[in-house]
Amino acid sequence: MTNFVEELRWRGMLHDIMPQTEEKLKEGMTSGYIGFDPTADSLHVGHLTQIMTLIHFQRAGHKPFALVGGATGMVGDPSGKSAERNLLTPEILSHNLNGIKAQLSKFLTFGDAGNDAVMVNNADWFKDLHFLDFIRDVGKHITVNYMMAKDSVKKRLEGDGGAGLSFTEFCYQLIQGYDFYYLWKNNNCLVQMGGSDQWGNIVTGTELIRRKDSGTAYAITTQLIKKADGTKFGKTESGAVWLDPAKTSPYKFYQFWLNASDDDVKKWIRIFTLKTKEEVEALEVQHDTAPHLRLLQKALAEDITIKVHSEEALDTAIKTSEFLFGNGSLAFFATLSDEQVLEIFEGIPQYTISKEELSAGIDASTLLAEKTAVFASKGEAKKLIQGGGVSLNKEKIKEASAVFNHTNLLNQKYLIVQKGKKNYFLLIAE
Repeated sequence: MTNFVEELRWRGMLHDIMPQTEEKLKEGMTSGYIGFDPTADSLHVGHLTQIMTLIHFQRAGHKPFALVGGATGMVGDPSGKSAERNLLTPEILSHNLNGIKAQLSKFLTFGDAGNDAVMVNNADWFKDLHFLDFIRDVGKHITVNYMMAKDSVKKRLEGDGGAGLSFTEFCYQLIQGYDFYYLWKNNNCLVQMGGSDQWGNIVTGTELIRRKDSGTAYAITTQLIKKADGTKFGKTESGAVWLDPAKTSPYKFYQFWLNASDDDVKKWIRIFTLKTKEEVEALEVQHDTAPHLRLLQKALAEDITIKVHSEEALDTAIKTSEFLFGNGSLAFFATLSDEQVLEIFEGIPQYTISKEELSAGIDASTLLAEKTAVFASKGEAKKLIQGGGVSLNKEKIKEASAVFNHTNLLNQKYLIVQKGKKNYFLLIAE
């Protein structure tokens, strides 16, 4: 068995650990769990730290439990939140649970043997638990003073806006604490893991186990991922970066990691890949020798895109990047569906032109300054064209008077205009 805690430590993932936890894990195979919140039907990159934690746990010879919160999803965790979130209906929860289960199965080996991973849903033990039984058998063991002392509760009570904290959310730590008690009692789950913002909820569980059954349980939390520039990890201008390709295309997923700063990528390649310490350090030496080649970013983006999607998805993402930013071929563009084209060009200016007018032929300056707004005027268009700064379908436009028609359309529908090196425009003929 490898040392799980030491693995987290050298990777920069470890935040806090309860005394004697590391010693307990060294004794032999131990069961531990992490909870996942089913507020959507897909996990996003913000969940990847916890997914990687479970992967390392299993690789170290321990037995991981992934708890999907079918019951707690109906309540809402106040940790790190400034306001109460919307509660989910049973139908939406069921749909979300199925999506999350399918995604976790890509990362963990599930089954019935040895240290195979196990998926559990806390709705299974909460659905028949009555409120009066809960406050009698669980609530009496944890005082209000204890619950009020938690940072997640304090911050909400002291926060601006006067929203306060509902009784529903206040009870969340008791419910999560009971999850730990139930898994400890019925599945011999001795360790709960989670992000550092979960420490208070996790410790409530260890305290409930101690007070209710005089038992011993353990806690480990991981670092919350922060970007070097202070912006929130896992967010882009268009929102969260999802693991579901229908929500975030593999190309955009790949680009998210490829665009990591040098400061961030040196941390992230340790956290989000399974590369060994020696492999990471060797890559860092190569990267520092030629930072402009972005070797670390490419290694990270390739590794994690394959893990979350597939080698085929990575290949498409790389070819898309080469098409947009390098010398990619028009043959590749011909393989893309309309949906894929619009995904690639999302956020890039798009103009609709008449296919009938185009069939008759339109000169470049008219096309780019009158039929579309790529340029503010024909004069501006002519000037840049003469300077060799405008391309259509990856070929330089040599003269402003050059005429284009329907035969120039890609996929019988598109014209791709490039102004300078990085400014793209998509013209759609209808």
